[in-house]
Amino acid sequence: LGLRPKRTLRMVLWTGEEQGGVGAEQYYQLHKENISNFDIVMESDEGTFKPSGLAFTGNTKARDIVKEIMALLLPINVTEVYDAAGGTDIDYWMRDGVPGASLRDDLSKYFWFHHSQGDTMTVQDPNQMNLCAAVWTVVSYVIADMEEMLPR
Repeated sequence: LGLRPKRTLRMVLWTGEEQGGVGAEQYYQLHKENISNFDIVMESDEGTFKPSGLAFTGNTKARDIVKEIMALLLPINVTEVYDAAGGTDIDYWMRDGVPGASLRDDLSKYFWFHHSQGDTMTVQDPNQMNLCAAVWTVVSYVIADMEEMLPR
């Protein structure tokens, strides 16, 4: 689309979560000196099933902004903002005050596949995966394109 947000979007594919979160810890240690540049940290670690919204950790002003952003997703019916984002890969940042979000989706089939031989791309529902991608795309782009960073 040729869109360029005002700030940089950084995507990190974590490693070592199941081995004690060593990838997240190393990334945090390497980049924590730039914490004031981190607008939000987001994690998706519960599959890509039908999303319902985001869990969010941050102050009231930041939460209100995230609610406004999520309202943009009304056409795909993914507008909820739940309490308490979490995840091994973003907890370090949130502990130090960076707002955080984690995808909330339908977990009813999550453990059918999680850490099993069936945990492959072939079991993904492309429509549900696209909805999850749409949530991350809208939220990350809008936050990166705002005039100011999310309040802390």
